[in-house]
Amino acid sequence: MSKSRIIGIVVVVVLLIGGLIVFPKIGLYLSSRKESVNKERVSFYIKQKITIEQLANSLKEDGIIHDVDAFIDVAEFKGLDKAKIALGKYIIEPNTQYRNLLNGFTLNDAGNGNAEVEVDVALNHCRTISHIAGNVSKTLLIDSAKLVHYLMDPKTLNQYGFTPEQLPALFIPNTYKFYYDTDESAFVEQMASVFKKFWTADRMMKLQKLGFKSPSEAVTLASIVYSEQSLIPDEWPIIAGLYLNRIEQGIFLQSDPTFKFCWGDELNGVQRLLYIHRDKDCPYNTYLHKGLPPGPICLTPAGVVDAVLTPTRHDYIFMMARPDFSKRHNFSKDYALHQQYAKKYQKWMSTLN
Repeated sequence: MSKSRIIGIVVVVVLLIGGLIVFPKIGLYLSSRKESVNKERVSFYIKQKITIEQLANSLKEDGIIHDVDAFIDVAEFKGLDKAKIALGKYIIEPNTQYRNLLNGFTLNDAGNGNAEVEVDVALNHCRTISHIAGNVSKTLLIDSAKLVHYLMDPKTLNQYGFTPEQLPALFIPNTYKFYYDTDESAFVEQMASVFKKFWTADRMMKLQKLGFKSPSEAVTLASIVYSEQSLIPDEWPIIAGLYLNRIEQGIFLQSDPTFKFCWGDELNGVQRLLYIHRDKDCPYNTYLHKGLPPGPICLTPAGVVDAVLTPTRHDYIFMMARPDFSKRHNFSKDYALHQQYAKKYQKWMSTLN
């Protein structure tokens, strides 16, 4: 066999071997640069541990990718498996390359997906721990019943220093950022961090000067103030001062929202509260029990808590809604004047029926 022929055979063999090595890599390269087919940004959730195949099929069902096999090939080349796919919420932009999708879904050292995004958790307009848990479960991968159970666990209560009744004081209403797969422990830990930052040395000093034993007591009074007046902030320190006067004088607080709280959701939407409603005996009813209730009757904005810590000092011990649509109150220090305000308000209300 001639030398040239041998050389030719060697070249062919080399090319074949090279092809076997290079062509698959070219195929993977091309597959990795395939793009998502969604025409606009979409939210994509990974709610449980899934395989690469399940992830690929889910992305296709949601109209994000079209080539399942190519996606799987690239994932396998990257060594991505079930253990390395991070739960969470992801925002998929149009024309995202498969390699970037996979990198985004990959679990990092912080325990999140590289492209995982935070979600908003709104803790506003909640009254009870059950309401809080319901709100949280709408946006986080947390079961509401499981969260309630965790919060009410004696170990949790002991760790953060609350009774079951005081626990709502831990939560300052606001909108917070969390990763979608945050668990119960991490959620409560972050809320406790917010609580600790709020209760500065200055606020604790004001708290003690007013005779409160704990932040939860101040928040409890603030929850009553806010339940009486949620629309007009300049009345908050006045109402706070009024209830502090009652506490100092040993007078029943007699706040309608407290006995309404005793009824749970039964009085939702009821505009006119009656004596039969007020006679319900429960620890929160300030017509039947002196002093503060055992805990807050709603989550209370920070501004209301600060109004309680810096109340307006006056002699008022009565308040009555004004006979107009202003949502304001008339305040008084003697019962006779209070009765006059009450009659005017009742007369005005009768004209609306």
